[in-house]
Amino acid sequence: MNSLELCAGAGGQAQGLEKSGFEHQALVEIDEAACRTLRANRPQWNVIEGDLTEFDASAYRGIDLVAGGVPCPPFSKAGKQLGAADSRDMFPHAIRVVSETRPQAVMLENVRGLLDAVFVDYRQKIAQQLQSMGYWTDWHLFNAADFGVSQLRPRVVFVALRHEVAEHFRWPAPSMQLPPTVGQLLHNLMNASGWRGADAWRNQANDIAPTLVGGSKKHGGPDLGPTRSRQAWAALGVDGGGLANEAPSIDFVGAPRLTVRMCARIQGFPDDWQFVGKKTPTYRQVGNAFPPPVAQAVSAQIAQAIEKAVSSRLFKRAA
Repeated sequence: MNSLELCAGAGGQAQGLEKSGFEHQALVEIDEAACRTLRANRPQWNVIEGDLTEFDASAYRGIDLVAGGVPCPPFSKAGKQLGAADSRDMFPHAIRVVSETRPQAVMLENVRGLLDAVFVDYRQKIAQQLQSMGYWTDWHLFNAADFGVSQLRPRVVFVALRHEVAEHFRWPAPSMQLPPTVGQLLHNLMNASGWRGADAWRNQANDIAPTLVGGSKKHGGPDLGPTRSRQAWAALGVDGGGLANEAPSIDFVGAPRLTVRMCARIQGFPDDWQFVGKKTPTYRQVGNAFPPPVAQAVSAQIAQAIEKAVSSRLFKRAA
């Protein structure tokens, strides 16, 4: 099975698709630093650096899956929730790509705010447009913590499936295992320089992380978000006022700051996934990502549904 990914970012969703068996035919991303990250980790991927509004997808007609993480600011509670009136709204262009490619399946993720009542007409419009092309559609709210991610991170996923594929599709069920606490997850990274307070910190950081924020180009910086977020981090013994370049020194005293690598692990990235750029742009790449384990859980169900649909089609032909 193959895929075309829109607004690919630094590869969170792309990793999930890869682990589900999808081969990327192309990944479209406008951010130069994120494109460098994608190429550094997967030189064989066809990374198209450019604006989605100018992307012609007709060459990918018949692709199995169109996936993407279209920009969230138009729907985020942290913004003005302008929806279609926001120039950053890329849903219309994602739908245009679907029209140009006519895939077996579509998978688009966004923030929880998209399910707010203010966007009911917007959601219905998107669904109707896809339904008119012959797709079954649905929206689903997930929490990343239900799939092993040590973070309270709600995400909305929209799927559109050909009806013969939809017959075999089921949303993934949450894992029965609790994710590790922040202390358990990051202890070895905090102790990388021999910090004497690492064990005590692990015991204090005895819950999952709040949502990683601060990824906006307009407002985001190398910190863990506004006052409320920093207070939640403080309860875990983390200084959310900035990011560190390295682990605490052996004699460090106080609340440590996270490194970009620590944030990436909280987001569900594997440790061998490298982020290219300086601290602020690399943290932005991490903060804007779709956690790979959640992307894998959903795309695995889509892959299974496509496989079953193909098998059923072949069986009927043979009969």
